[in-house]
Amino acid sequence: MNQAGFQPERMWLRAKGCVLTAVRGVRTASMWHAIGMIGLLALLAAGPVRAEGPVAAAPTEPTTLAVEEASLSGLLEARVQFWGDHLRGLTAALPGLPAEFMAAGGRLQEGLAGHGPGEVALLLAVFVGLGVAAEMLFGWATKGYRSRLQSAPFVTVPDRIRAVFSGLSLDLAHVLCFAAGSVGGFLAMTWPPLLRRVVVGYLAAVLVFRLTLALGRFLFAPDNARLRVLPMDDAAASFWQKWCAAFVGWFAFGYVTIEILRQLGMNFLATQDLAYVLGLGLLGILLRMIWRPTGPAHPTGRIAATVLVVTIWIAWVISAPILMWVLIIGAGLAVAIRVTHRAVMHLFRPVEATDQDAHVRPVSVWAVIVDRGARALLIVAAIWLLISVLNVDMNAIAGQDTPLTRFLIGAAHAVVILLIADLLWQLARTAIDRQLRETQPAGGHGEEVDTVLSVEEMRRRSRLRTLLPILRIVLFVVLAAIAILMALSELGVQIAPLIAGAGVVGVAVGFGSQTLVKDIISGMFYLLDDAFRVGEYIVSGNYRGTVEGFSLRSIRLRHHRGPIFTVPFGMLGAIQNLSRDWVIDKITVGVTYDTNLDLVKKVVKQVSREIMADPALAKGIIQPLKSQGVAAMGDFAIQVRLKFMAKPGEQFVVRRVIYDKIKKAFDANGIKFAFPTVTVAGGEGMPSAAVAQQAVAMIQKPAAE
Repeated sequence: MNQAGFQPERMWLRAKGCVLTAVRGVRTASMWHAIGMIGLLALLAAGPVRAEGPVAAAPTEPTTLAVEEASLSGLLEARVQFWGDHLRGLTAALPGLPAEFMAAGGRLQEGLAGHGPGEVALLLAVFVGLGVAAEMLFGWATKGYRSRLQSAPFVTVPDRIRAVFSGLSLDLAHVLCFAAGSVGGFLAMTWPPLLRRVVVGYLAAVLVFRLTLALGRFLFAPDNARLRVLPMDDAAASFWQKWCAAFVGWFAFGYVTIEILRQLGMNFLATQDLAYVLGLGLLGILLRMIWRPTGPAHPTGRIAATVLVVTIWIAWVISAPILMWVLIIGAGLAVAIRVTHRAVMHLFRPVEATDQDAHVRPVSVWAVIVDRGARALLIVAAIWLLISVLNVDMNAIAGQDTPLTRFLIGAAHAVVILLIADLLWQLARTAIDRQLRETQPAGGHGEEVDTVLSVEEMRRRSRLRTLLPILRIVLFVVLAAIAILMALSELGVQIAPLIAGAGVVGVAVGFGSQTLVKDIISGMFYLLDDAFRVGEYIVSGNYRGTVEGFSLRSIRLRHHRGPIFTVPFGMLGAIQNLSRDWVIDKITVGVTYDTNLDLVKKVVKQVSREIMADPALAKGIIQPLKSQGVAAMGDFAIQVRLKFMAKPGEQFVVRRVIYDKIKKAFDANGIKFAFPTVTVAGGEGMPSAAVAQQAVAMIQKPAAE
């Protein structure tokens, strides 16, 4: 790998850009298969650390490859030759490692001349002791606050977020107190120059390790699932915190060690061999994380992650930085986006949802803003990192007017347009979902809640449940069409012909699908007229049932016996809505002509009082049962009409109870129901039975013939 122009600060910036990176070869792989790759990737990007000063006998690595042949075979041959020379140089430096270590140790002793072991030990003890004392003092001062934080109840989502980030702030404050105490002691004492560099290096490694522990407690919180950012069980949280800290600690102390050895004059190839050996340790930790006991049951994801990690390590060893960084950034971006999404969804989930309710989607606008904002930042950071590691001169590219330049600039604009469109869609969908959730009755039916809601509020909620799903579909189609057209325009595609062609096709489709257009337009007018809503019972021609839902073209009706009718809007016609406001149900009772009508009215009033005394029936009745008097006088009965007003859908139950009570009350008061009868009379001297028998015989004879 090219070491020219290497700077430790740039290496740390690269490491910071990979903080959330983890490797997963395919989408089915676990998102944490290679979370520890962060440090390894930074070490790979930096290569072995070189000394700030000149290094004796350190060969200079070529920055470019002299390629005489312009053909593909020539390029491949030159690259293979370069890899071979690189590996042979590393192999040749291996036997000299012990001598290089001894030489570096001798230079360290020379740098500490005049300072005995006791003095050095005292300096280190005071240095570390001051940092530990400052941290312990801060921990004692904030013990009560941390205890309250661990047990504080979460009433709202902001309460949970404040508690999580308060815990992170406390952990970071612990690290800062340790750093302040150590740095204060470091500045207050006189150190040998060489020992000063060693102490500063390992202090940086310790601080990186401590920050990793703080971030691990923030993300995984193995001791308190309530404050955990990423959804997982306690065993998995403890595993990831431990192994991520081990990985970063190995990387940090290994990096500092190589840096110190470089400053002590160790040969470049020798330190490079040592870096590769330390990289094997990092690779082993990563493989342990990939093949963890709690990993996915299917091995495909683990195998893919293993292949990816090993490929990146090999690319580092053979000095193929372009391949290495493309793999790192591509896989890392996908995993980082998914991890961030899961963390945001977990933090912003409803307070009443448990940790196992992973399917519960937050309906907070802030959750969408944070999630999509973090996704945009990750994409921008990945692009910037790729440009940086590939040493692309953006100023030079921007100054050129070539097809490739125009395409790249247009692609960047298209990505921005798609990100903005995605943000707008997510905000709109979240707002619509939140309104739908607020309009849903409690428990799915909400008998208890609906009793305290006004009629107008119930109507408003029902109308929202009807219109919002349609609005969501329309918004998605409009935003998607506009975003795609704008993105194509930025890429240099002429969209005017597309729009004109779409218009022509639209006209052709309109003529060829008049029925479809009729259905869509009819549905729009039905919705504008508020003819029906989800949950209402309607009748239209031969179709009747409860409205379960609808699309742009048709409506779904659930018949009371179970079948579902899917009826195009164009076939509905006139609609009877049986679920609005109130229902008047009329009952006709036939009594005999010798019935006392005044007694009938009294009995009906008594039945009405009994029904209204029943709370279960009374809540569905608006006006009680009453007699309307004689409606008609038929051939065999006096028709007495009764009526009552009930809430839509309740009249069926009330009617059945009325029939039952009317029958019992009439029987108890001697009121007889009239029904048609036939009286057959014979001539003089002829019994009625004989006449009836003769009539039956006369009827049966033609049937037999």
